[in-house]
Amino acid sequence: MAASYSDVDRARRVPEAPKSPARTAFERDRARVVHSAALRRLGAKTQVLVPASDDFVRTRLTHTLEVAQVGRELAKALGCDPDVVDAACLAHDLGHPPFGHNGERALAELTAHVGGFEGNAQTLRLLTRLEPKVVDADGASAGLNLTRASLDASVKYPWGAADAPVGPDGVRTTKFGVYPDDQEAFAWLREGAPPGVRCLEAQVMDLADDIAYSVHDVEDAVVAGRLDPGVLADAEVRDRVVATARTWYGEAVGEPALRAAMARLPRMPSWVRGFDGSRGALAALKDMTSDLIGRFCRGAIAATRERYGTGPLTRYAASLVVPETVLAEITVLKGLAAAFVMAPREMEPLYAGQRRLLRDLVAELFERPDQLEPPFAADWATAADDGARLRVVVDQVASLTDVSAADWHARLLGPAR
Repeated sequence: MAASYSDVDRARRVPEAPKSPARTAFERDRARVVHSAALRRLGAKTQVLVPASDDFVRTRLTHTLEVAQVGRELAKALGCDPDVVDAACLAHDLGHPPFGHNGERALAELTAHVGGFEGNAQTLRLLTRLEPKVVDADGASAGLNLTRASLDASVKYPWGAADAPVGPDGVRTTKFGVYPDDQEAFAWLREGAPPGVRCLEAQVMDLADDIAYSVHDVEDAVVAGRLDPGVLADAEVRDRVVATARTWYGEAVGEPALRAAMARLPRMPSWVRGFDGSRGALAALKDMTSDLIGRFCRGAIAATRERYGTGPLTRYAASLVVPETVLAEITVLKGLAAAFVMAPREMEPLYAGQRRLLRDLVAELFERPDQLEPPFAADWATAADDGARLRVVVDQVASLTDVSAADWHARLLGPAR
C-alpha cells in the first residue's frame, strides 16, 4: 500500500534515519501518536457528556479510537495507506482543551486578538511543536516530526483564520487549521498541495469523525435516557431536528433532504424504539449503531469507486465522494444529538462554570508564569511579547484534562463555583 506514496510524502521536516527497517514510515507515525501524552490525556476530556457523569459515555479518547477504526476500514477499501489515515484519526482531536467545545469557546474568546483558538489549529501545533519527540539541530522542538503525508492528513481545515472560505450564505467559516506563528510548518506540510484543498486521507478522516460522533452521540443519548429514536415519528420533533441541524451545522444539506432522511432512517430494520436499558435493548442499540456505520461507509466507498475506479486512491489523485443521502442521514443524527443533548445543556450552570474556570485559570497563570510546567515555562521565557506569552498560557491550559484543570484552579484560586 505504501508504494503508492512518494519520497516527498514520506519526508520528515527534521530528517531521521529509520531505526527499524521492519516498519514503514507511516507505521512509525501512527506509533508516535499512540504513545503521545496528548493522546493519553483525551481519556479525561469531554466528548459530549462530562466523563465523570456516567461510566458508559464516551470520552475524547474512546471517540478517537472509534474514529480511527472507522477511518482505517475506509482507507483499506479506498486504497489509501491505512496507517496514514489511522494516524490522522488518532491525532484529530489532540488539540481539544478541557470541557470539549465548551472549553474551546472560552479560549477562543480570550485569544481573539492574538489569532484565536481552534481545536484543529491546536492539533497541528501539538504535532509540529508542543508534543516532544524530535528536536532540530538548533534544539527547537519539531513535535512528533511526522511525515508530510500524515501531517497533511491530519489537517481538516487547510487554511488560517484570515483565509477561511466564505460559505453560500456569505459568512466566513470560523473553522481553521493553523495559527499565524505555525505557518512555517504548515507551508512545509502543504508543499505541492492545491490551496484550500484537503488530501483524500484528510477527507476520509473527516468523514470517519462525522460518522463516529453522529452515530455514537445518539447512542450515548439513548443510554443516558435523553433520547428515544422513535421520536422521529413526531412531526414537531422533526421540525425541531431540522431547525437545530441547520442552526448548528449549516445549510449544506437542504431541508427536503433532511426530511427525506428522517423518513428513511426509521425504516431500517434495526432502528431502535422503546429502549428500556435491558441487555437485550443494549444489544439492539449496538446493532443499530453498527448498521448505521456500515450504511454510511458503504455509501461513500461505492460512490467514490464509481467515480475513480478500482485502483489505489491516495493524496490528491482523488476526492472522497459522499452521496447527499448519506450526508443528510449523518446530519439528522447530529441534529438529534444537538436538539436533545447539546442545546439543552447550554443553559445548565455547569457549562457556564466551566468556561469561567478556564478564563480564571488563564488570567492567573498569565500573572504567575512560575506555575507553568517546565516546557511551557521555557516557551514563556522566549516569548517576544504579551500576545506570545498569552499563547503560551493557553497552550498550557489547553493541554490539561477536565480533572486537572479543576485541580489547578483549586490549587491556584480555590475551588471553582
